[in-house]
Amino acid sequence: MLDLRPIGYVIGLLVVILGCTMVFPLLLDIYDGQGHWPVFLESAIITILAGGLLALSCANGVGQGLDIRQTFLLTTSVWAALPIFGAIPLMLGETDLRFVDGFFEAMSGLTTTGSTILSGLDDLPRGLLLWRAILQWLGGIGIIVVAMVFLPELRVGGMQIFRSEAFDTMGKILPRAQAIARQISMIYVGLTVACAMVYGALGMKPFDAICHAMTTASTGGFANYDASFGTFSGPAEYAASVFMILAALPFVRYVQMVNGQTTPLLHDAQVRGFLLTIGVLVVVTASVLVTVFPHHPEQAVREALFNITSIISGTGYASVDYMGWGNFLIMMFFFIGLIGGCAGSTACSVKIFRYQLLIASIRVQIQKIRSPHGVFFPRYDGRPVGQDVLSSVISFFMFFVLTLGIVAWLLALTGLDFVTAVSGAATAVANIGPGLGDIIGPAGNFAPLNDTAKWILIIAMLIGRLELLAVYAILTVRFWRS
Repeated sequence: MLDLRPIGYVIGLLVVILGCTMVFPLLLDIYDGQGHWPVFLESAIITILAGGLLALSCANGVGQGLDIRQTFLLTTSVWAALPIFGAIPLMLGETDLRFVDGFFEAMSGLTTTGSTILSGLDDLPRGLLLWRAILQWLGGIGIIVVAMVFLPELRVGGMQIFRSEAFDTMGKILPRAQAIARQISMIYVGLTVACAMVYGALGMKPFDAICHAMTTASTGGFANYDASFGTFSGPAEYAASVFMILAALPFVRYVQMVNGQTTPLLHDAQVRGFLLTIGVLVVVTASVLVTVFPHHPEQAVREALFNITSIISGTGYASVDYMGWGNFLIMMFFFIGLIGGCAGSTACSVKIFRYQLLIASIRVQIQKIRSPHGVFFPRYDGRPVGQDVLSSVISFFMFFVLTLGIVAWLLALTGLDFVTAVSGAATAVANIGPGLGDIIGPAGNFAPLNDTAKWILIIAMLIGRLELLAVYAILTVRFWRS
């Protein structure tokens, strides 16, 4: 029988932590004199009480670790439960959102997707804007821990390839997760503070610098203005590009650097592949902007670098409405979002290492065709790759494409046009942020969609953020029978 008490205990503690973070927008609203602070006080009381009661009721079942089934269930349950409480300030506050809209916004925040149903951001109370940024910041650090501790243990999508080079967590998931989380937290906070300081030095107001630093480090993309990052065009775009890239690199390498190992980051195949991909795409995009559109070379490079980095990392900021850049670049942006950053980062989507493994596997198959009697093995980062890893990666690709198709089909059934349905499915499953088209493109938002479409996207964001298989596993009959 599956013991749910350890799962409930951890979820309860995390809900309490979420409730405690509501004190920051509460204090900000008191300082601003907006009269909005009672909303955060009520939300905090509800959240802390609910989480505390759940943790206390499950405390007698806490052991030294979690088994595989409990880990699968915990990973999914956390991301399903926290948005419920994260939505409370949005529903009670000035935005006065219905549950589906509040849940959509909170799920988008905690999964660092960056899709929004809110408009008129320029006029919202600063406390609500800060709360949106906090949701994404917490979601960013949470997904790093999941990617470094849980997904390798669960062998999700080939993530087990990183077990040996990261941390020994087998049989002691919870205690080890706490140790890893402490190291990651220091690095994550340091990256956020550095980003905020750079933004401030480039002319952003302190509040904007803090909020955008939180949503940059988390590669989340929530902005304080309807124009997204277009409000800060210029040098801030270069700074944002740098920090989005840093956030999309594997955090295990930063941990190793802090512990005195400086070479792994530079020799990581993921990092080299990710930076090379960005470089090639920026050159192509900038060249098109200069030759086809009346762009100054510096403007072309800046806008190409920023928007490509934003989409490939899954941040979802937009500095311009790139829907006006022509069909070639629009389609390229669609596929860029399906690449993703590095495993073990705040970035989302497929991840660059899976493409590298797939290419290595294809290369080996071609070699076997040329030399039937030869012995060839796919290699990643100089090491041979086991068949279990390749099978996991291929399964991930299969489920990713299948999920993308099903979500797009379901969205089309709700009455959405082809472009909106397909790009909406991609932006939710890959946790990118904006879609394509006039409705959900970089100049629009998701408010016009009907409730059914929003629920489909909410589920897709959850599935995509946890890399599909971690969610699908708990939907099988065998999972509950084992």
